[in-house]
Amino acid sequence: MRATRLVDPRSELVFDIREFGHQPGGSKEVVCDAPAPEGLGNDVIGVPTGSPIHLDLRLEGVGDGVLATGVAEVQLRGECARCLTEIEASAEIDLQELFLFPSVDPDDAEASRVEGEMIDLEPVLRDTAVLDLPFIPLCREDCAGLCPVCGVNLNDDPEHRHDDAIDPRWASLVGWADETLD
Repeated sequence: MRATRLVDPRSELVFDIREFGHQPGGSKEVVCDAPAPEGLGNDVIGVPTGSPIHLDLRLEGVGDGVLATGVAEVQLRGECARCLTEIEASAEIDLQELFLFPSVDPDDAEASRVEGEMIDLEPVLRDTAVLDLPFIPLCREDCAGLCPVCGVNLNDDPEHRHDDAIDPRWASLVGWADETLD
């Protein structure tokens, strides 16, 4: 269930639909940059707060509301799940959402709504971005990760090896054979 929140008309992710919204077939092209809101991502990777989001949208009046379709280009920052190095990348997020007028199916709590002749893309962008982000972000597909023994980045030292571990129960006998031959 979507949380109800007040639409801030000053937000750069809120768009006025007065000029076309109630006319089926009316539309508006929107190409703009907006700062990323806080918390757009997860603990491992996300869109840095305040970084630019480039929006290329088409807002169309349809019978029951306004259909918003388009693309949001974002910058991602996070950390590789295998070797913990910082990742910086760009991503395109496809957006498509129908914003219903308040009078249409008022009992549908999951629906996005037109509020005061405005639509707010932030919740849609947030939901879509989180679903589009990689579940296990990697710095590269063949990332070797970290050595489980000492933590060395295996991408930097692919020949990294350790001697076979000695069972601690036999550790006191390690030099025994050499001592008895002397």
